Amino acid sequence: MNIPNKLTMVRIIVAFIFMGVLVSSIPLKGVMAFVLFAVACLTDFYDGKIARERNIVTNFGKLIDPLADKILISAALISFVQMPDTRVAMNGIVRYFVPAWMVVVIIGREFAVTGIRLLAASKGKVISAGKGGKHKIISQIVAISTILLFLAAKEVLTTFFSWDNRVDYYFAFVSFFLVFIAMILSLLSGFFYLRDNKDLFLN
Repeated sequence: MNIPNKLTMVRIIVAFIFMGVLVSSIPLKGVMAFVLFAVACLTDFYDGKIARERNIVTNFGKLIDPLADKILISAALISFVQMPDTRVAMNGIVRYFVPAWMVVVIIGREFAVTGIRLLAASKGKVISAGKGGKHKIISQIVAISTILLFLAAKEVLTTFFSWDNRVDYYFAFVSFFLVFIAMILSLLSGFFYLRDNKDLFLN
């Protein structure tokens, strides 16, 4: 197994550790989760960079790299839905940093694209990620990183200072917007994916 593929496998392992930390009750879990997510994102950057520079792009890498991204993103979004830290109430109104229905749409798109890849593989064709997929993953990383950074900052500031829960309430609007953008880009890239590979269904 070459270095890029090893980095991809490391990202999958880190994704599960990241999720375990995020849903735990250990002190400063937000800080730890942010660091783990950053490490996972760095492996994503370097595995592609090394593969291109050394010209060692493999079919295994084309399949496992997008899968590793899906596992990492799904781990974060599902954890956000479960965590009590990502929902806040004010004046009887409950706001969620990441609404469950958005997560279902995003992960549903991933299942659909994975199904297309499996269908292509059964016909001896390997499909790599397109430009739309790259934009989609960047928007997801930005949204998740922003939420993790907020949670980490809240933990640190709460330790030394007081915290106004109204900040959480207003941040919920920011996170909603970021995840909504990521969802729209996910749907668009999924549509283009279907369009560009429609021959798999027609033949």
